[in-house]
Amino acid sequence: MSDQPKVASVPTEKPAVPVVADTTAPVLEERPAAEASIEIAPGASPSGHLEAAPLDDDYDNDSALGDDAQSSTASISSSILDYRAIKGRTYHSARHPTDYFTPNDEQQQESVDLCHHYLTLLLGGKLYLAPLNEDAIENVLDIGTGTGIWAIDFADAHPHAQVVGTDLSPMQPTWIPPNMRFEVDDASLEWTWGEGTFDFVHIRYLFGAIADWGALFKQAFRAAKPGGWVQSGEVDVAWVSDDGTVEANETVQTWNRLYREGGQKIGCSFTLVADDVQRKGFEEAGFTDIHVETLKIPTGGWPLDRKLAEIGTIVQATLENDIEGYTLMLWHNVLNWPAEDYQMFLMSMRKVLRNRRIHGYIVQRYVYGRKPETA
Repeated sequence: MSDQPKVASVPTEKPAVPVVADTTAPVLEERPAAEASIEIAPGASPSGHLEAAPLDDDYDNDSALGDDAQSSTASISSSILDYRAIKGRTYHSARHPTDYFTPNDEQQQESVDLCHHYLTLLLGGKLYLAPLNEDAIENVLDIGTGTGIWAIDFADAHPHAQVVGTDLSPMQPTWIPPNMRFEVDDASLEWTWGEGTFDFVHIRYLFGAIADWGALFKQAFRAAKPGGWVQSGEVDVAWVSDDGTVEANETVQTWNRLYREGGQKIGCSFTLVADDVQRKGFEEAGFTDIHVETLKIPTGGWPLDRKLAEIGTIVQATLENDIEGYTLMLWHNVLNWPAEDYQMFLMSMRKVLRNRRIHGYIVQRYVYGRKPETA
């Protein structure tokens, strides 16, 4: 993947599937809110370089950190709750046909909630980018809901809408808004929702879980109402930098290789942004009014821009909280790398995360599109 995400140009002629190009601002210039196409964190756009704060900067970016052919839908039963134990961590049921690389235990759930926090900050407090008709929203589907935090926030903000959150593991809370429910569901299988059911289908952070993204977006297209919106938010897990500090670091390159080779082995990509998977999938599924937003997310509190530094500090906390959970299965069970090297790798990654001389970031992409009224 290149260091700089490319920004698509606006087509001069109307294509068969209209595409609106990336519209975020230059990274080092904060625009007034009235001029911004969306209220994203200043400096998050892919254009230009992210500027690092001086190492003697008195702004404490790290203050939030401590020291160190079957139906997809299933009911919650004893078989689903029969979690697998791998090296002391729990994963979704061994009887489930789909493998997923992260645990579903409490430690990983904390990181999932932290991810939601930094992504909401990245979008200026918004839960989504699609231009929904707020007054007409009736049914919403959240695919890969995880802890359910996005679905709960959406349901609280839209009490007139019915919200369904689905995930492989029933790890969601029981105290939820009255207008929502959770279901155990494998999004990679055939969806059981009727055609034209949802006003909005929200899909986020399924990297490493989906082998056929084209099929996923076609199912989302079918489940959306005519005129309804579908949004996908994914990230390339590999770290990059604008100044070569990541590319020169052996530990980070081991991290990048873990996901590159691990994704190839399990057949589920971790390079969705670099391969433009979301945009292509939306076009092939038949969506119109396709919009793309590509953003940079720092992996530490090093940026000069304070909002990006806050986001990066939360990303750092997310990874430090469960660096093992993100890497254990790929290292030991998928790639079978030397077990004796693993703890040294974890220790080195923690040092990298706290090193403000390493200016790493990951690339986030949101793609959203509308199902035509006549579909």
